[in-house]
Amino acid sequence: MQQKICVKARVSGKVQGVSYRAYTQREALRLGLTGYAHNLPDGRVEVLACGPESQVRQLLEWLHQGSPNARVTGVETEPSPWQEVTDFTTG
Repeated sequence: MQQKICVKARVSGKVQGVSYRAYTQREALRLGLTGYAHNLPDGRVEVLACGPESQVRQLLEWLHQGSPNARVTGVETEPSPWQEVTDFTTG
């Protein structure tokens, strides 16, 4: 059984107003992950991804591309304490 982890990512670039959060939610749910994707006041998007380590890593790789109209210039990640989250939300 894979270890379950949570990772927080902050995504820079043209990631607000381009459906980045909705696409991230769809990809996270496809991978069976929980967490969230929220806009930050500085124009970045913060993503919390929790689940099996290999699926979390897949989402982190996907974040570098994002939605079709996004232009990602950076993804900063940091481990986050495990959180028992039941869904993947945007907001």
